[in-house]
Amino acid sequence: MYNKEEKLSLLSEMIRFAKADNRFKEQEYNFILAVASQLGVAKSEIDDLIENEAEKVNLQPESQRILQFHRLVLLMNIDQEASPAEIHGIKNIGLKMGLRPEAIDTVLEKMHDYPNKVIPPKDLIEIFTRFYN
Repeated sequence: MYNKEEKLSLLSEMIRFAKADNRFKEQEYNFILAVASQLGVAKSEIDDLIENEAEKVNLQPESQRILQFHRLVLLMNIDQEASPAEIHGIKNIGLKMGLRPEAIDTVLEKMHDYPNKVIPPKDLIEIFTRFYN
């Protein structure tokens, strides 16, 4: 589904986002490792990305950008603390991905309606579909 550059880029983006509050927590690191494992990226490569960011690659198609946005929402909520800076940051990332602002805002509002702020993928797709039709 992703080539190597895309994998490293999206994981680098997750690391950058996790560091945005100047605290890179163990829970965040472990979540990123789990995503990396699903993508077939080694822990040593993640440790390297923490020190050296990968080149940014824009994901295509849109479904991949929505999936990456969902990963970032999960990462933001892993510690059950979403700071105003994290909310602002995730909105900007979503906009730079080319996602609809209305969909981004709805996801960030509706996440509070779910246990651990985890929106099920089906509901997430429904939100994005609503704003693209």
